[in-house]
Amino acid sequence: MDDPRTLEHLLVTRMVRFNATVQGVVTGLVLGLIIFVATIWLVIKGGPVVGPHLSLLGQYFIGYRVTVVGSLIGFAWGFVVGFALGFFVTATYNWLTDLRHRSAPRA
Repeated sequence: MDDPRTLEHLLVTRMVRFNATVQGVVTGLVLGLIIFVATIWLVIKGGPVVGPHLSLLGQYFIGYRVTVVGSLIGFAWGFVVGFALGFFVTATYNWLTDLRHRSAPRA
């Protein structure tokens, strides 16, 4: 326990791992809120044609439209996609970290 390399090794090993579920939830909330706020902004802004570019998300997100109800549907879809993306990226990062840790030479 007196060896500083052991303590450093323990700290590095613990610090580089992330919780994939938490990262997925955070990424999902951020993406969902971005879609929600963008949709509500365009609905409030109004105009003859409301959000022609944002309405293209309806091609990917079933039920999404640039309306108040569509903003809730967009939030749900954004959360699902963001969670999947955040979870996958973090799980892959943790897997690669474990792989690197196992192949590192022991001192």
